Amino acid sequence: MKLFNIWDTSKIKVSEEALVPYINLRPILVPRTGGRSAQGSRIWAPKIHIVERLMNKLMVPGHRGKKHKISSYHCTGKANLQYKTVISTLKIIEKVTGKNPIEVFVTAIVNAAPREEVLGIEYGGARYSKPVEVAPQRRVDLVLKLMVQGAYGKSFNSRVDIEKALSEEILAAYNMDVQKSNALSKKLDNERQADSSR
Repeated sequence: MKLFNIWDTSKIKVSEEALVPYINLRPILVPRTGGRSAQGSRIWAPKIHIVERLMNKLMVPGHRGKKHKISSYHCTGKANLQYKTVISTLKIIEKVTGKNPIEVFVTAIVNAAPREEVLGIEYGGARYSKPVEVAPQRRVDLVLKLMVQGAYGKSFNSRVDIEKALSEEILAAYNMDVQKSNALSKKLDNERQADSSR
């Protein structure tokens, strides 16, 4: 069984051992369960296909910083719109690289998933920054959020389509291009802050 009846995911391997249980690549024709496997708990997130998680994140990209930022009219919760967006994005990636786009997407996730972040701790009236390791599931959640926000940032109020912006974001993370990838630059910023707060 192929994803969208186009791409085979059975031979794709996740290069980082810690992320293997959290990147679901099981064979599925249409990655749209409608939350049937979620059951209102983050424990079920790893059971959802990674492409479906990208589609869900496109509908609800989350906040940037402490303020709610308007990102795009694409954040409507309409699954059919995201379905078409993701297929177009994957086709663009396949055209550019000549490789399986799901494999490129998984490698981009592994490359851009942050390993450390800074936590603020108040101790004796003073605030300190403490570096903490990021849990594998949170790493996947964060990288999907950062990729989608970076793509929406490029496409909002501009002539760039969301499909092109998202494909560029994924390809930049795949090629380890810090200048073009929002997720990769945020990862390096977080790790730099964590190093300086040791």
